[in-house]
Amino acid sequence: MADHEYEVLSTEVVFTGRVIGVHKDEVSMPGGTTSQRDVVVHPGAVAVVALGERGVLLVNQYRHPVRRRLDELPAGLLDKDGESALVAAQRELAEEAGLAADTWHVLVDHLSSPGMCDEAVRIYLARDLSEVDRDVQEHEEQEMTISWVPLDDAARRILSGELQNATAVVGVLAADRAARDGFGGLRPADAPWPSGKARP
Repeated sequence: MADHEYEVLSTEVVFTGRVIGVHKDEVSMPGGTTSQRDVVVHPGAVAVVALGERGVLLVNQYRHPVRRRLDELPAGLLDKDGESALVAAQRELAEEAGLAADTWHVLVDHLSSPGMCDEAVRIYLARDLSEVDRDVQEHEEQEMTISWVPLDDAARRILSGELQNATAVVGVLAADRAARDGFGGLRPADAPWPSGKARP
């Protein structure tokens, strides 16, 4: 059976916010029908598994949609024109954790919720860490805390349900697997990212 070409027949901008937007698309479907798809438009994001002698670094901050604090990886939006994903990851690691790294690799790419959102997240592995001045940002980041957790313990916290942030789950499990493989086969930090949006 031939693959159907899912063509967007029309798009309506329903909402434009500070970070996200919502579009209503009319899409051609198999059998000559059409269907409406609501799409959350997102600029994309990066995150960092910072791995050192003390384990993996987790940041803890308040997340309003779930009304509680979560342990997460240092992360941020790809919302600065002209900034590459790698530079954004390096900036976020410095801002949120006060760290720089000499060794960077792409750890894993994921689509956070492709049934309704176009958000693409690239997670980097950062090693050979050193401390730098932390540039404390505003709002929730003013109360952000950091902790170091052995990688095995962080993976166990995922399986016990303690660590629930999706990007942290993906990144920690990928780092745990990569560590078992001696970090061989990881992509270079500037590897192509087909799902990532081009930055002007």
